[in-house]
Amino acid sequence: MSARDPRNLDSMTSNDNISTNSTDEGLPRDFSQISLISTSKPDEFYSNGHSELALKNLYGYYRSQTLCDVVLIAEGCRVPAHKVVLSSCSEYFAAMFTGSLKEAKQNEIVLERVDSTALKSLVHYCYTGIIELKEESVEMLLATSSLLQLDAVTKACCTFLMNQLDPCNSLGIALFAEQQSCLTLHKSALEYTYQHFMEVMKQPEFLSLHVDQLANLLKSDELNVISEEDVCDCVLTWVHHDKENREKYLPTLLKLVKLPLLSSEYLIDKVEQTCGKIKECQPLIMEAVKWHLLPERRGSLASYRTRPRTSTIGRLLAIGGMDGNKGASNMEIYDPRTNTWSPYMRMGTRRLQFGVAILPRRLIIVGGRDGLKTLNTVDSFDISTLSWSTLAPMNTHRHGLGVAVLGEGPNAPVYAVGGHDGWIYLNSVERWDCITRSWTMVAPMAGARSTCGVAVLGGRLYAAGGRDGGACLRSLECYDPATNHWHNCAPMTRRRCGLSMCAAGGYLYALGGHEAPANTVGGRLACVERYDPTTDTWTLLARLSYARDAIGSCLLGDKIVAVGGYDGAQYLNLVEIYDAENNTWRNLAPLSIGRAGAAVVAIPPTNKIL
Repeated sequence: MSARDPRNLDSMTSNDNISTNSTDEGLPRDFSQISLISTSKPDEFYSNGHSELALKNLYGYYRSQTLCDVVLIAEGCRVPAHKVVLSSCSEYFAAMFTGSLKEAKQNEIVLERVDSTALKSLVHYCYTGIIELKEESVEMLLATSSLLQLDAVTKACCTFLMNQLDPCNSLGIALFAEQQSCLTLHKSALEYTYQHFMEVMKQPEFLSLHVDQLANLLKSDELNVISEEDVCDCVLTWVHHDKENREKYLPTLLKLVKLPLLSSEYLIDKVEQTCGKIKECQPLIMEAVKWHLLPERRGSLASYRTRPRTSTIGRLLAIGGMDGNKGASNMEIYDPRTNTWSPYMRMGTRRLQFGVAILPRRLIIVGGRDGLKTLNTVDSFDISTLSWSTLAPMNTHRHGLGVAVLGEGPNAPVYAVGGHDGWIYLNSVERWDCITRSWTMVAPMAGARSTCGVAVLGGRLYAAGGRDGGACLRSLECYDPATNHWHNCAPMTRRRCGLSMCAAGGYLYALGGHEAPANTVGGRLACVERYDPTTDTWTLLARLSYARDAIGSCLLGDKIVAVGGYDGAQYLNLVEIYDAENNTWRNLAPLSIGRAGAAVVAIPPTNKIL
């Protein structure tokens, strides 16, 4: 686009080296004043600014309607022009005037369904390279420039509309861009709509959507909502806006809402009350009810409706761990929507080989080493107030312990499993009671374990692998809180110390670790295996990209993320996510620093930390 001001076009000059001495029609009176500059060849020269001067003169002919050989007619408005100028700027006109079409021989051409104002602006642009973009006319200008294949103008209009996006118009701009095949604008408008969906759903444009347009929105996992209940709310609001004509679409739209991820209260009080009598909706409601009532069967009940949207899975916190400075006390936070890690806060005290539990609105950081001694202290981080406090210490000093929450809700008990007290390996287990705010010893494991993997599945606590002072262990034990008893399960296929264990989709996953003695450089593992409690069997899965131990792992949404680790030579910043459907690992954005033994937890999106 020309940088010249259209108001000064009549006084446009080629360069300071050219004096045009123009007439009113833009023709130079004295061509001798044009500067001729020699080239390396003595018989060649070029005129500095010749092209700009020629275009200026053509614009003069256009303004005076001199030598015009075609008249474009739109909505009864006549626009004289030069075929050669139009053809040089537009592939549409080039094909019309240089091909075998009848228009090539016509002096007057009627353009159907073309806005006359937009046509005049675009013809003016062909001579000047200048066009004025206004909010009230830019869409018509874009449509006309797209038809006439004036790509530079089309691109400029798209950029203008991108800068105008807001919750009130993003849906309309996305639809318009799709109709005009402006893919970049369409993508930008959709991304804006997804990002600001909570505001978009309150606008009149949303309520006027056609059912197919609403369905296309609901199919996206990129809707930026706090919970799936927001999505269901928008569907019910849209239907109730014209209930008589839209209620028939409820089964179609409910299939695109992730009903199993709604709270049980919302499912019964709102969805069942509104849709329970519609026959086609009943199987969808029943599917969601089964998901809530039968958590041990979720592996077989999984579908695209049980896969959370990106914004509802929350974010990851990577806390502490070993780094190049022999111990990190800082945290990093991962945003899955942007695939980026950002610095967060620091722990109150330095800790290594500690455990972390996540409860509603707070983190519980348990035990570990401060670099000199083994700790029994417990810190609590309030996510709502971003403040630290101290809880009652454990009965036993522990590092290399496993920590897990067995149950749901703010008062769910926290278990500290095994570890090392600075002198011996431990088989003892203790439980934090949020009501009494105290630690109580529960049944010990059959054997001592430090740096073991600990996870909760189906209301039971599992501990796998680790070290008991001798070789690394293969064994797996399961604790039933109802009986206060541990029992042995099928052992893993490999011995593993320093492994990470995570529960997902009704299975346990054991990641990495090492199987050699602690003072041995080699023996680190890339293999991953999965335990099925219904068959009491382990299955080997796709390997991690690097063999390592001291991985931090967590379930983010419905996928396992493996963070950092130690490969025997360096602390890694590698982050990988597991796709269970394809049995593959792929990389996510790396940590800012290498970390081994970092505690990794998922924070729900409703917490202030986000």
